[in-house]
Amino acid sequence: MTTEHPDTPATPGPPDPPGPPQRRLDARSLRGLAHPLRMQIFELLNLDGPATATRLAERLGENTGTVSWHLRHLAEHGFIEEETGRGTKRERWWRRVEVSNRLDTADFRHDPDSRGAVSLYLHQLVQQYFNRVNDYITEDWPDEWRNVGTISDWRRLRLNPAQLQALNDEIFAVVERHTPAPDAEPDPAALPIVVQLQSFPRRSRTDGPGSAE
Repeated sequence: MTTEHPDTPATPGPPDPPGPPQRRLDARSLRGLAHPLRMQIFELLNLDGPATATRLAERLGENTGTVSWHLRHLAEHGFIEEETGRGTKRERWWRRVEVSNRLDTADFRHDPDSRGAVSLYLHQLVQQYFNRVNDYITEDWPDEWRNVGTISDWRRLRLNPAQLQALNDEIFAVVERHTPAPDAEPDPAALPIVVQLQSFPRRSRTDGPGSAE
């Protein structure tokens, strides 16, 4: 399984997608990110842009000193960087590094020391996705936005691995076509949009001999 953070932290994607450069996470960088609070901080910087430790601490209900420590840790591992020319020595602004972070879980199959970090990272990522959907369905939205969002699933597919990869690649390409260029003039009627994709095989509970293991 692969996960990616093109703009926010995770889906399989085409080999060389346009946009920011890719970084394949190794054991050291994974451990630098795989922490519940660090992943929450990274998500906020991903979704809402640069912020200070004080602002992040207020949003997360955490101590500013604790958030500052985790920000420095994320910076040490290359996930975020200080926004130079903004703020003061006492109030530093932080932003995500413009790189797509790719995690291939197969890289850690034979590394027992990293399994805990992989598991924590994936579980925290799923929790973030759940929280985003939960926020959407519990918040009050005008009809023009409520009626165009969707929470859907399809259950009639039966695909082999190559077909599943092709499906994911095509979906990625569609999202890329709808992603505005960085220098595009903002549409005043537009809001930030999150596209989340979960596509995965499921073992049939009725399959007999010969089913996937």
